[in-house]
Formats: sequence, C-alpha cells, structure tokens
Amino acid sequence: MTTPEDKNLNLDPITKEPGAHPVGTGLGAGGGALAGAAAGAIGGPVGAALGAVVGAVAGGLAGHSMAEAINPTTEDAYWRSAHDEQDYAHSTYTYEDYAPAYRAGWESRAAGHSQWEKVRDEWSRSWNGQTSGSRLRWDEAEPAAKAAWERANEHYVFNKQE
Repeated sequence: MTTPEDKNLNLDPITKEPGAHPVGTGLGAGGGALAGAAAGAIGGPVGAALGAVVGAVAGGLAGHSMAEAINPTTEDAYWRSAHDEQDYAHSTYTYEDYAPAYRAGWESRAAGHSQWEKVRDEWSRSWNGQTSGSRLRWDEAEPAAKAAWERANEHYVFNKQE
C-alpha cells in the first residue's frame, strides 16, 4: 500500500526504491540514444546501433541525475500550499492554471538554464502553444514561472550549462 509519504520519495514502481525519476531518465535515455546513434553512424549500421545503446545508457543516467536535482513531487506540493499567498495569484484562476507555469520554472532551472532572462524569452515565445491546459496568458503565468525558477535556483545545486 502506498502512503502519501511514499509519493514524496518518488518510489520506483517495480523495486519500491526511493529516487525513481522515470520521466527524467526516459528523456535522458531517448536523447542519449539519438546522439549516440548519430555519433556511431560513422561506423555504419553496427556503429549506429552500438552508439544508440551506449548513448541511451549514458543519457538515462544523466537524465536521472538531473531529475534528482529537483524533486517534482516536492516542488508541486510546495507551490500547491504556497500558491494562494502569492501576490500574482488571481482568484479567478486555480492552482491548476498556474501549475504549468511553476513546472516550467523549476524544470527550466533543472535543465541547466542559469539565466532567467533566457528562460523568460524562450517561454514568452512558446507559452501559448505549450500551456498544458492552463488558461493563463504568458504575462499572467510569468510571475509564477519566475518564482519557481528562483526557488529552484536558491534551494538546489546545479552544474552550470550556460
């Protein structure tokens, strides 16, 4: 039986070990496989296949490490409880409207984006097509995304990529 405390541990669905991050691991593995296959293509089909396998393993490990940097369950719980206290939280919108903005902020920081201005510019261009069900326009969502990015920047340690 899974308890609320177990959910905060990100338990592996099979082994029940804490620290499972299937999305981060999967994204890393997929990206690594593509990069490895491209690099291995120089050696022909066998090189591409071998490169894909090696790239998937390395990418999966990198993706898992990145997901470990920020616990999405913890961040969602934090913002769910702190949301109503934020100056930008309009009563006409629910937490679920703001949740994609919070997620965009902490995920951008976890992805290594160490400068808010670059993150903001990227999201301002793509927000309307990627709001994941939010009713917010970017100008309404930006304060929540920035708050989550700043919280992640202050509370977690990252390898700088920019």
